[in-house]
Amino acid sequence: MATRFIKDSGLTSRMALVMALLAVLYLAFMAFLIVNTSVAYTPVIIVLAGAFAVGQWYFSEKIALAAMRAREVSPQQAPELHGMIDRLCALADMPKPRVYVTDMDMPNAFATGRSPAHSSVCVTTGIMRRLNAEELEGVLAHELSHVAHRDVAVMTVASFLGVIAGLITRWGLYFGGGRRDSGALPFLVIWLVSMVVAAVSFLLTRILSRYRELCADRSAAFLTGQPSALASALTKISGDMARIPTRDLRQAEPLNAFFFAPALKGASLNSLFASHPPLEKRLDQLARVSAELGRPL
Repeated sequence: MATRFIKDSGLTSRMALVMALLAVLYLAFMAFLIVNTSVAYTPVIIVLAGAFAVGQWYFSEKIALAAMRAREVSPQQAPELHGMIDRLCALADMPKPRVYVTDMDMPNAFATGRSPAHSSVCVTTGIMRRLNAEELEGVLAHELSHVAHRDVAVMTVASFLGVIAGLITRWGLYFGGGRRDSGALPFLVIWLVSMVVAAVSFLLTRILSRYRELCADRSAAFLTGQPSALASALTKISGDMARIPTRDLRQAEPLNAFFFAPALKGASLNSLFASHPPLEKRLDQLARVSAELGRPL
């Protein structure tokens, strides 16, 4: 579906490269399984992984909203929030998603859904209290960019290989995947290769996730024409997140990859495993967008 969200050729090419690397890894791993495992069990693993991926894609919206205890709000219940989303959807030329609010002090927002026609945007009461109208509009534009670019579907496809490798790593013994008549060594090799493939797939998927976040930031900044408001929202949320009790943040950790800003941030050593780019990198990109638009950040 075509929208008016601007595209970044550099980010797009890097995301395409990551997807190509995942495809190559997938094909090599499938060839390895076919050659080295019992043919009877390889289709079982692929079918199970495929069923898991389809379920994740189809039910992710309901699962995420239920996990956050979000409630759908009507235009009468949240007129300002609906007004912002109506305006942004008109600017972006995209269908309006369902609108949800969750009673949580953590300032954040997320979008989910398998397609623009089946999508939802959820904000916390904490983010609505802390941000002004321009800042909240920037956050909503970021989330709508995820919807318009079908990021849930993209990330589901990208994670498919990791699911297959993870199934073999965790449950390979039950599948009897190795050729037992050759001894334990072939099965051990398959198990170790599966672990390596799962790890590499996870890292590539995380890299793709960080690119998606940068793309959503850039798209939102150009759509609203106010990169400074989005930068201000990022700075406020990141600063306030440090004052939220860790216990409350950990409750939201399973949805960390969905959020506008990560609920929990690891040390710099863990940046390779992060689902979001560092705050400094996001702010630097918004400063460049501001320069392109001829506006000071």
